[in-house]
Amino acid sequence: MQDPISLLYWNGIGLQITLGLAGIGVLILLGHLLKLSATRDLKSKYDYINAHEINFLWYASITFIAAIAIYANTFSDDLSPLLIGVRAFISVMMALIVGVIVQNLLKFYYPFYVEKRLKKLRYQPRISPKTGKPMKLLSEDEEDVYLDEGMQAEENIFSIDYDVWVEEETGYTKIEKYSGHLHANQCPECNYQTLRVVKEEIITAPTADSEGELEKYMNCGYCGFKTKKHFKIAPLRESHSEAAV
Repeated sequence: MQDPISLLYWNGIGLQITLGLAGIGVLILLGHLLKLSATRDLKSKYDYINAHEINFLWYASITFIAAIAIYANTFSDDLSPLLIGVRAFISVMMALIVGVIVQNLLKFYYPFYVEKRLKKLRYQPRISPKTGKPMKLLSEDEEDVYLDEGMQAEENIFSIDYDVWVEEETGYTKIEKYSGHLHANQCPECNYQTLRVVKEEIITAPTADSEGELEKYMNCGYCGFKTKKHFKIAPLRESHSEAAV
């Protein structure tokens, strides 16, 4: 027969650890939500979600899974070493299985949802701090006037993408910088959002008179599908100093 005091102590410690881990998970989620609500600038919110949201959800998931696993071993009425070992082994295996499922959901499914939110944030009209009025997002052709030659070169090889917002009444301009391959594309084989650019190669360099050609090699991080796509590179523009000669 087990000592009631030992059982009470064991179960009490387990319950405290469970509540502690669950509390940490809740704090992680609350901290993330508070950061989102406190971030007013749309570009800053975009960058924060893009860089941190999936990681924070994973950290919170780990603490909740661990809390459930420990709780499953609480309120035991038998502290024999064999039973403790069996219960601990089963709990660890179940926690690993659930962890793998959650990790795959966050890695292969959740990015679809994140992508929609990021697109909405990126193209939501910016408000001019000068007049409080919505600003206009310029087209690829219109924005070149506001980008220097280095910025235009980055866009030509798809390493960086710039959005230029202009408040037409005052001329106030805001330039936002985005990664050229922001997120994975949808894989045609497995349909997951896991097709990423792994290599870029310039096949034909652009000149002042002709377009160049860029080849992108893409791999799927889930099913291993590989493909490559060709893109045109805009002809080189004369520098301002050369044009003036």
